[in-house]
Amino acid sequence: MTYELKTKENDNSVITFIEAVENVKKREDAYQLLDIFTETTGYQAKMWGTSIIGFGAYHYKYASGHEGDAPLVGFSPRKAKISLYFATGEPTREELLKDFGKHTSGKACVYINKIADIDIEILKALINESMRFLQEMYPNK
Repeated sequence: MTYELKTKENDNSVITFIEAVENVKKREDAYQLLDIFTETTGYQAKMWGTSIIGFGAYHYKYASGHEGDAPLVGFSPRKAKISLYFATGEPTREELLKDFGKHTSGKACVYINKIADIDIEILKALINESMRFLQEMYPNK
């Protein structure tokens, strides 16, 4: 049985997706994040699945044989909070998050309410470290 990954890169419009965000402040933050991620990564934004704006890509393969593609970094302006996607297991992440500002974090995501709550320079460092870590770990894409 092959596991079909739901979150795939597609040609849906990032701008159309952001324009559909109901909360005006969250929409403004999404545009600001779009600028920050684009500038920091050097990659064009792409939609992954129906709600993740991703930058760059890498191909992973686990010991279990499961493999797929994922964005190097990304974000999603969700209803409750804004999700920021960084590499899981990246060693400097916890240290950087100490001074990041108001956030909560899960395994792969860091959640924020608004950009005003966080340090933009630390966000850029998180993006850069995540990309460096993933490109070293999965150098094939």
